[in-house]
Amino acid sequence: MKKYRIGPRSAPLDASLLAGFREVEIATIGHFRHRGFVDRALRPIAPITGLLAGPAVTVAIPGTDSTLLHHALSVVQPGDVVVIDRLGDRRHACLGGGVAFAAKAAGAIAVVLDGPCTDPDEIIEVGLPVFCTGVSAITTRLNDLGGALNLPISCGNVPVMPGDLVLMDACGVLILPPDEAAEVLVEATARQARAGRNRGKIEAGEKLGDLSGASRLVAAELER
Repeated sequence: MKKYRIGPRSAPLDASLLAGFREVEIATIGHFRHRGFVDRALRPIAPITGLLAGPAVTVAIPGTDSTLLHHALSVVQPGDVVVIDRLGDRRHACLGGGVAFAAKAAGAIAVVLDGPCTDPDEIIEVGLPVFCTGVSAITTRLNDLGGALNLPISCGNVPVMPGDLVLMDACGVLILPPDEAAEVLVEATARQARAGRNRGKIEAGEKLGDLSGASRLVAAELER
């Protein structure tokens, strides 16, 4: 059995779809969708402004080895998001300043990693957004153990297919299958347009419970 399994590159995502999602917030989608949200333990190592969106290049590498990750950066194209499945390892950092620099130079817009990174100051200096579980001083090596590239993986307890749409902002990471993304965008755009509509009314003295209908529900229960 081959140590390295490599799948084909996925079809590109529609540019208008990517642009549309950059105008919404992931928390807005969280009002009506519950699938695809990566474990909240994966946090950006530096503040994120706005929403990032791009197709997933999927990588799965075992605990002490980052051989296939280095190779994967040879196939990354501008706009890609590198999504890394650490296969349960939480001890070894596979990404530091050097790998982040190479990923940024290849055109990656972000990395989502269900394990720790190292060299956080260097990664921040490189300017590559990285979502991970924290920081570790213990790093991987080129141990030639094997792995998978552009095949189905799991990251942050969410299944990820190569070419899935990856959305990232200050609230977290959302994975969307391409065939569901357009419908999600329509609903998210409509809800985003309504966001903040009650602020003026609240400033004028109206109560949130009255505006949302929550106080009516409480009053009805108390009258029973």
